[in-house]
Amino acid sequence: MLRAFIKDQRGATAIEYALIASLVSIFVIGALTMFEAGFTDLFQYISDNISTELSSGGG
Repeated sequence: MLRAFIKDQRGATAIEYALIASLVSIFVIGALTMFEAGFTDLFQYISDNISTELSSGGG
């Protein structure tokens, strides 16, 4: 019974995919965290320019 359990490979692929998905998500979250300040500044710049344009009467 123990030998059959050790030789069973059915769950190995699912575990490998879960590990890969978790590593990818960790890298994505890390990258977004590193660029958070840049994105905040970019959106603030866009917001300020839109507000200025709208308050001055537009194009």
